[in-house]
Amino acid sequence: MPRYIADAADIPVVLLAGGRSSRMGMNKAFAMLGNQPLLTRIMARIGQTQRKPLSLNADADWPDAMGLRLVPDTHPGKLGPLAGVLAALQDTARHYPDVSHVATVPIDSPFFPVDLVVRLAEAIQGSNEAAIPVSLDQDHPVFGLWPISVIDDLETWIVSDPRRRVRDFLARHTVRRVEFPTIQTSIGPLDPFFNVNTPDDLVEAEKWLAALEEML
Repeated sequence: MPRYIADAADIPVVLLAGGRSSRMGMNKAFAMLGNQPLLTRIMARIGQTQRKPLSLNADADWPDAMGLRLVPDTHPGKLGPLAGVLAALQDTARHYPDVSHVATVPIDSPFFPVDLVVRLAEAIQGSNEAAIPVSLDQDHPVFGLWPISVIDDLETWIVSDPRRRVRDFLARHTVRRVEFPTIQTSIGPLDPFFNVNTPDDLVEAEKWLAALEEML
């Protein structure tokens, strides 16, 4: 049976950076990991596999989009990651009307698998299905492959549900879950979806980065 998405490299990708970064105390996108800002690392990692230009879900007054086209939330008030997903869907529908899905990747998970979009696309069996990664028995729904067909339902959900939980919204739709293994390093197994929310997380990320660089 042929794959529904024939070429994952043609899926648009929107990087999600619309959060408040309140626990970090600064804009996470510009937090330095090794010798690079997190945003630069994410761009380089996803850029290895995708053909279409990356876009950035962030405020319209974002200080430095690093050459990316900005895709601000269409609903004010920083309503959470689903608002960023909605903006990504709406933007994709405008710019790529023949595309059935858009991928979202948060800017605070620097070790995500390079084959993320490829493997999520392999799981999709129809135009109305979503796909998310799983590691260590935990869903990571902000990393997602989202069908354009959910735009109207998601917009209604965002304005009507006060909690706006990603998992609750996904429960309304067909979702393919794709398991990703941990990365074995000299200091232990690394969850590839480890995310940086606090200064302490950034210190831990430096340790994981050093362990990964030892393996090169």
